Amino acid sequence: MTSRIIDRRSFLSATTLAALGTALPLRAAPAPVHAVAGNTLEGRRYESSQDLGKALLVFFWSTDCPVCRDKMPELRANYEAWRDKPFQLVAVSLDRSLSAVREYDAILNRVVPMKQQFPMLWRADATHRDDFGAMAQTPTSFILDKQHREVKQVRGRIDASLWDDIAELVLT
Repeated sequence: MTSRIIDRRSFLSATTLAALGTALPLRAAPAPVHAVAGNTLEGRRYESSQDLGKALLVFFWSTDCPVCRDKMPELRANYEAWRDKPFQLVAVSLDRSLSAVREYDAILNRVVPMKQQFPMLWRADATHRDDFGAMAQTPTSFILDKQHREVKQVRGRIDASLWDDIAELVLT
């Protein structure tokens, strides 16, 4: 008899909780607000707070990632096209060695027009701070709205639809 009462109570508790769960509206957790700061490879201080009011694309990459290097021309072209819009792109290198990033940057500085160059930070630098957590894959991109709330995270190859998402943020 006791086991029957326990089973009945468990059933009643479970059905009551299930009914309450469906009756209560579910609230999505607020999107995290992100920040990134540090010295650029050129030695200038960058803080994402200076770009509040602009949509932000934070691109985590490394020089030994073929997909990352392959996407750089596309990033630069879009950066140049949106220079007069409320948009900022920041690349954060995950390389272990600063020399690898500096070599890549030196080549860029010789061949890429200045208007296509965006802030590039090295995550291992002592001045670097961000709250994006560990990167499971390169590249990893974060799209942030104009208040720097996370809108989307993309791991791996950047699809063309990412630019549509950014354009929507920039134009609103």
